Parts: sequence; structure tokens; C-alpha cells
Amino acid sequence: MLCSLSLYKAVKKKYPDCHITLVAAKTNYEIPFFDINPYIDRVLIYDKTSFKTILNFYKQLRDRKYQIGFVPSTIVLSRTSHIINFLSGAKKRIGANTIDGKKNNLAYLLNVKNDFNWNGKHQLKRNLEIAELAECFLTEDELSEMMIDYSEDEINSAKNFVEENFPDHTKKIIAFHPGAGKVANTWSVEKFLGLIKEIYRKHQNYILITSGWTDKLIIEKIIKELNNNSINHKVVHNLPVKKLGAVLSLVDLYITNDTGTMHIAGYSGVKLIALFGPTDPNEWAPKKKTSYYIKSKSDDIDSISVEDVFLLAETFLSKTNN
Repeated sequence: MLCSLSLYKAVKKKYPDCHITLVAAKTNYEIPFFDINPYIDRVLIYDKTSFKTILNFYKQLRDRKYQIGFVPSTIVLSRTSHIINFLSGAKKRIGANTIDGKKNNLAYLLNVKNDFNWNGKHQLKRNLEIAELAECFLTEDELSEMMIDYSEDEINSAKNFVEENFPDHTKKIIAFHPGAGKVANTWSVEKFLGLIKEIYRKHQNYILITSGWTDKLIIEKIIKELNNNSINHKVVHNLPVKKLGAVLSLVDLYITNDTGTMHIAGYSGVKLIALFGPTDPNEWAPKKKTSYYIKSKSDDIDSISVEDVFLLAETFLSKTNN
């Protein structure tokens, strides 16, 4: 969702008064669409649980006269997405004819299409190239300056959180996200603990641990070991997107696995180190001047050493002192 913001921003730039509907698949968990994407006006959930839910979806889809329909296909070519786009009645139906030489078998449902070479290209750029088929453009500066906008209340809430939990302003606040949605993207608990201890030994810093929906077992191990070593820490579980982003914008460094929280942090402007296993960081790593990553040479994320991450972290922390 966050990596597709370039498409929506470009459309809103060209058509500031347009109404954008996002069609999304039904999930088993709640997605805060409007917090993640400030450019959308409506979300329709494609629920194929029964014939009745499908019929209701298409009834809602057809209650607007859409002029442009996009099928980005930047991750996968979806048959369902192309059919929904076609049945929406959109006059312009925009998408990919081929991707990296692979033919889109549903391209006949599109009437504005192009051949794309996306091998190694970032998701932000892929989505923007889809928008460009509708003559919706962003400059490089507009692309790099995209951030999550926080309300005054959200900023004040984050400041209060930091003041309450990390009152000594002489100490650095270093945050860690040891979980991930995929096992292959998860640096081992032992290595995260080794890193946390090493940084703490050097800086006597405040420690913030962020946790997602699937991270319970990992976080329990981290907490137990930190308690055993009398290392004080604060853990936050499942914070809403904008609340988490606002808090992270105030910390000195965030070290995270390749997971959704990484993207939230990237758009918050925090100094960031992301750890990548099999995933290509050229496609997925946050594209900010304050964001760095370490990619495993073997695609095994655990082949990244604690020392490599610590040394990179020190470059950030030494700049903090200047």
C-alpha cells in the first residue's frame, strides 16, 4: 500500500478534485486504508464469500461512472483485478501489456497499455509508470519527498509518549523491530539481542521495541533476555500506522527487518537500517536519504553479521552527535 502511493499522488496532482476508489481483497485483519493512503476517497472490499457478497460488490462498483481504471500489476498479474476493472465500466482501462517480456493474457481487457521492463526497479517507480500512462507525472523531488502527514494531535501524542518513557534528553532513543511477516525476512532473535546489547554497552541508550500482529513469540524471547540482563526497555504492540510513524519520527535510529513497519518508518523520516534476506532491496527498500539497508549476500538473512549492522549503526549514531 505504501509503495503504491506514487500512483495515487500523481493522479491527485493532475486531477486534484477527482474521486479515487480503491478496490481491495478481503483480509482476515483490519487494514487502515485511509491512514496509509491519504489520496483515496472510497474503499470497496471484494468479498467472494458468497454469490450474494459478490453481487453486492459489483452493484457498488457500478454505482459510479468511473472514467479511468488502473490495474497496476506491479507485484502480480491478477485475473480478478482485470475483470473487476473491465466490469467497472471505466472508459480508460490502464495497465501492462507485458512485464519483463512476460505477456499479460488479460491485456485485451485494457485499452491503454504498455510494455514495461521492471526488473530491479523500485515499486514506487513501477506504480508511477502506470500513472504516467494517464499523463499523471511526479518530479523526482516530489517522489523523494513523499511523507506521512501527521496531525497536530498525533505529533503532540508522540511527543508525550517520548517524554513519559524516555525523559533523559541526553540519552539516544534507538528502536528495533525484530519481527516480520515472513520467516525468511526475520533476522534471528539471538542476533537482534546481540546487536541490542552491543549498542547498549556502547551508548547506554533508551531501547524501544516495536511489535506487530505475528511477533508475540519473538518479542517474548527478547523481553525475557533483556530483563535477565537488567536492560530497561519499552515495548509497543500493534500501534496504529500514524501513531507508530509519529513516534518513530522522534527516535534517533530504527533497525528493522524487511516488513511492513519498515515502510511506515521510511515515510516518517527516521534514520533507518533495514535488513534484507531474499527480497530485493532495489525494489522494496525505503527510498529516503536517511534510509540504509544491508542485503544478505546469500539470501539467508542470518548471514548478516551483528558486527556489520553495528558498524553501520555507528555511522548514524556518530552523525547524531554532530
